[in-house]
Amino acid sequence: MNIQAIYSDGTAEYRTPMEPEPFDLVTIRLRVYHQEDLEAFLVSGDKNIRMHLERARGEFDYYACDVKLEDEEFRYHFEIVGDYGLYYYDRVGLWRDHREHYEFSIMPGFSTPSWSKGAVMYQILVDRFCKGDPSTDVETNEYHYVGAPVERVENWDAIPANLDIGRFYGGDLEGVRQKLHYLRSLGVEVIYFNPLFVSPSNHKYDTSDYDYIDPHLTVIKKDGGECLKDGDYDNSHATKYKLRVTNKENLEASNQFFADFVREAHEKGIRVIIDGVFNHCGSFNKWLNREKIYSKEEGYAPGAYESKDSPYHNFFYFYEDTWPDNKSYDGWWSHDTLPKLNYEESPELCQYVLNIGRKWVSEPYNCDGWRLDVAADLGHSEEFNHKFWHDFRDAVKSANPNAIILAEHYGNPTAWLAGDQWDTVMNYDAFMEPLTFFLTGMEKHSDEFQPSAIGDGERFKNTMLHFMARLKTPSLYCAMNQLSNHDHSRFLTRTNHTVGRLATKGAKAAEDGVSIPVMKLAEMVQMTWPGAPTLYYGDEAGVCGFTDPDSRRTYPWGHCNYDLIDYTRDMIMVHKLSPAIKQGSFRFLNCGQGFISYARFTANEQVIVVINSNGNGIEVDIPVWIAGVPLNCNLERVIMTNEVGYSIMPTDIIVEGGNLHVSLQPYTGIVYKR
Repeated sequence: MNIQAIYSDGTAEYRTPMEPEPFDLVTIRLRVYHQEDLEAFLVSGDKNIRMHLERARGEFDYYACDVKLEDEEFRYHFEIVGDYGLYYYDRVGLWRDHREHYEFSIMPGFSTPSWSKGAVMYQILVDRFCKGDPSTDVETNEYHYVGAPVERVENWDAIPANLDIGRFYGGDLEGVRQKLHYLRSLGVEVIYFNPLFVSPSNHKYDTSDYDYIDPHLTVIKKDGGECLKDGDYDNSHATKYKLRVTNKENLEASNQFFADFVREAHEKGIRVIIDGVFNHCGSFNKWLNREKIYSKEEGYAPGAYESKDSPYHNFFYFYEDTWPDNKSYDGWWSHDTLPKLNYEESPELCQYVLNIGRKWVSEPYNCDGWRLDVAADLGHSEEFNHKFWHDFRDAVKSANPNAIILAEHYGNPTAWLAGDQWDTVMNYDAFMEPLTFFLTGMEKHSDEFQPSAIGDGERFKNTMLHFMARLKTPSLYCAMNQLSNHDHSRFLTRTNHTVGRLATKGAKAAEDGVSIPVMKLAEMVQMTWPGAPTLYYGDEAGVCGFTDPDSRRTYPWGHCNYDLIDYTRDMIMVHKLSPAIKQGSFRFLNCGQGFISYARFTANEQVIVVINSNGNGIEVDIPVWIAGVPLNCNLERVIMTNEVGYSIMPTDIIVEGGNLHVSLQPYTGIVYKR
């Protein structure tokens, strides 16, 4: 029995329909080698269904059976009996034993938006992307934040400070609007924004008002008052800031600006995902109002920090023995600037946030989904957490069925990806971390270097297969695949193997000795892997940086690495023009030391990706027949990158006997297509 030929997955060619409804009849297929003497069975619990030969194509036979679903999860694996006895086939591959945790899974009624599968996303921290309207800038001494006056940074190219959260560079949505043509030319299909709601920090993960976009990012109609004077630490005197963020004329104009922005992005073919920080808010929040920003302002009730009679008092958990002298409350990770929201004690809070979930994906804003910050932390119990996200999904999908719900999560997400809560996750376990270790040996914060991990193709393969199996197919194909983001070091910095942070090593160390060729290999994998490849602003331009705050440097307009931008644009084009890459099957082919190869394939298209991360040249044979490539044919080289540069000049290479023999120079990646 040719065990290499055996294959199945959850894509449309092996499961019809791919995303079935409850009580649908589903056809499930298993591929084996042509004219093998074997029997194939689909096994689900105590059900053992004999599969029949449906068709033959090329070197393969396809066995199939029909299954009538119920309204609950359907789990299954395959059992194949041949000349070598009994084998079990699951999501990780062929094995001699049954591995229940790797079984295939169908959740009837669970689908993810079709536009999100393989979508090219682009993450923007607005303050650091592009400065479009200086009149909306936060001014130096406008207010105090975390015990210090805020600062307007005059030099756009200045490196972030160690304590950076109160320093503003002036990036805004007008700046993003002016660069929509750039994003479109790059091939971006979706913008994911870090938080946009009213907030006193530059990162805005400490929301003050979920109902409004921050006027500092959009437009300011009323701008009277004065900034704080030196020595005045009472934010109740921050008259300019108070007017900017509490005046309803400013707030309504800000929301209108955002609605117009989303409409223009949609007209250019770019969708918009916004960040929802619902586990905690900020001490500036109008519900708490510890900073007195909303005190005595028209239209605002007293905050929970001001009065026990506040309508928001049960939105937070106060330690009663400290009231009213210290007024201590539960803060996320004990941060008093990040009060944790007390959902269990407040049905009003639950309903409010569910309404917020609906509001921003509906008219007139029409956002295309939510990214959920620290989503597994919300609430005070796992039971409530799951209930809340179930209700949140119902609220969002009822308003906009095509909106995506994408969660930040570390660890096993399966409990939230059963089809009734999140759609998918930021893909740390099954993308960012394994790829980072394989290409750089670095931990994603640049806090650790593991030399033995560099180039370990078998470790990469096994790790990826294990963690990919935690995601149902609808979630896997829209998972956010990032190399970098706002919470971790820049991938380009990881290529220099320097352990450290901004405070210990300094900014220059994040730039010294970096490897553009390795960065290009990483992008090649990113753009050909199952899921939604997501660029972090500036990665394509060569931005470096240790972990937060150094990873939040500004986009280097005017002095970018233009060769890297061109390469990124061409890799995105390769991705977008290939149905096999966006939604086809995935299979590892041959992996070794410093070398991986894999295929993305459908019946009509096969894509072969070959990566040599060694500092020396190698020759390898790749069994491309496994991906459905004919035994004797030509493959077209679509793109190639190495130490010298990259090329999109098409050339042919011969496949003989189902194998591709390639000679690879150091740090070379190639994408072939048939």
